[in-house]
Amino acid sequence: MNVRRRSSAAALAAIAVIGAATAPAVAADPSPSAPASSPSTPSGLYGTTDPRYDGVWRQSLALLAQDTAGVVPSSKAVKWLTDQQCANGAFAPFRADPAAACDAKTPVDSNSTAAAVQALWAVGGHGDVVEKALGWLKSVQNEDGGWGYTPGTPSDANSTSVVIGALTATETDPGKVVKDGQSPYDALLSFALPCAKDKGAGAFAFQPDKDGKLLPNADATAAGVLGALGKGLVAEAADPSGSGARSGAACADADKPGREQAAANGAAYLADALAEDGHLVSALGGSADQPDYGNTADAVVALAAQGGADRAAEPLAWLKKNAATWASQSGPAAYAQLVLAAHATGTDPRDFGGTDLVERLNATGPAPQGTAVKDTATASDEDRKKDEDSPFGVWWFVGVCLVFGIGIGFLLSNRTKKQQP
Repeated sequence: MNVRRRSSAAALAAIAVIGAATAPAVAADPSPSAPASSPSTPSGLYGTTDPRYDGVWRQSLALLAQDTAGVVPSSKAVKWLTDQQCANGAFAPFRADPAAACDAKTPVDSNSTAAAVQALWAVGGHGDVVEKALGWLKSVQNEDGGWGYTPGTPSDANSTSVVIGALTATETDPGKVVKDGQSPYDALLSFALPCAKDKGAGAFAFQPDKDGKLLPNADATAAGVLGALGKGLVAEAADPSGSGARSGAACADADKPGREQAAANGAAYLADALAEDGHLVSALGGSADQPDYGNTADAVVALAAQGGADRAAEPLAWLKKNAATWASQSGPAAYAQLVLAAHATGTDPRDFGGTDLVERLNATGPAPQGTAVKDTATASDEDRKKDEDSPFGVWWFVGVCLVFGIGIGFLLSNRTKKQQP
């Protein structure tokens, strides 16, 4: 595994964060939120609803969203997540007693584990936890190259995509994580519907149905687009002029599309599904169709990652206008999904249709440590010019780093060491 290297300016920024803090994060939610029935909320966990079905998932999304917004998460929140890991590296949705050993009845799953990997890699300092989790994910890979929700179940588009995200987030090439000659991309592309389909052309199915047919699924498509692009839960907008971004393209290459074309086909399907109302819908057992806020947020991320921010403008505008109430009722994972949609489109999450999503998210759990110091590698041109014009300049920073080299190395190893198999 390799240590990610940073510039001297980035090193000083990281030290400033550590000194101030003194302490060590598609796919839609794979399991429904449970009603608020827990007698008490575990210390460090975001949200107050029963965490039995989504504790690790929502915690991971919360940490990822905070990280994208420049927030240094609470050390309690991070520790809560690391404590959820089993000795074999896997994560269950929730373990009420982390001190008790996991056994055969512990319901570990790929989605919780892959989300935790992405979150802990983002916040840094937990390479051992990440390494064990990746090892477990590789050990339960199916023969077709993909993953099901739980070990031994058939692969599905959502689970395979979220694991691809964990691999790429940790700088592991999914194409080289092979089982019986099949990679995760091979498995994912097997769920892509051909363009010749009259309905659902270019979409991804969750899994083949009992008759082996592929049925279009918007949730699986949003996850599949990100997975095919090799993206995780956190994604940035594509350059619409780039070779992989075909923002205006309809479904094409019906035979055997490659990853980029499959992502473009999936994005075309999502754009069509969103065109009428600006949002996706969900139908529950005989009830009327309802707006699906979470999947719409995921679709925004997928569209922006594939075709650029402009392609996601309409559903993003709908979310800004309508999603605040949904998020306030649904809790931290919902706020996090909206923050990630804002991040993918270059939108300010602190003014999302008049709502400060970051403040609302932070309020659902332990107070964050603070705000990350701006890295000069991403500073404005004006700020960089000031640094260059300073009489102390770059070489002064280099000198500081040399003087404090040993201390910096020790601190960074605890704060920013991120490993890869």
